[in-house]
Amino acid sequence: MEESKIFEEFVNILKLYAKNEDMLAKATNETHILDDLKVNSARLVDIIIKCEDVFGIEIDDDDADRIRTIGDAIEVIKAKVG
Repeated sequence: MEESKIFEEFVNILKLYAKNEDMLAKATNETHILDDLKVNSARLVDIIIKCEDVFGIEIDDDDADRIRTIGDAIEVIKAKVG
């Protein structure tokens, strides 16, 4: 799956949880999920679960702990679907 498609799908997932919609509208790989988008850590778990469903993958705890930015998430997802 192409990185641009993963990015697009991931941003769609974030729309359900991001409190800062302005930042989400101009999100990049460097956008910090918790700080920039104002997603709380409990919701980050929901995002990871949703990614598992949408992409048909399993994200273990070690990989989940590495996800801080959109780029981090894309790298984890890309490695799993790849």
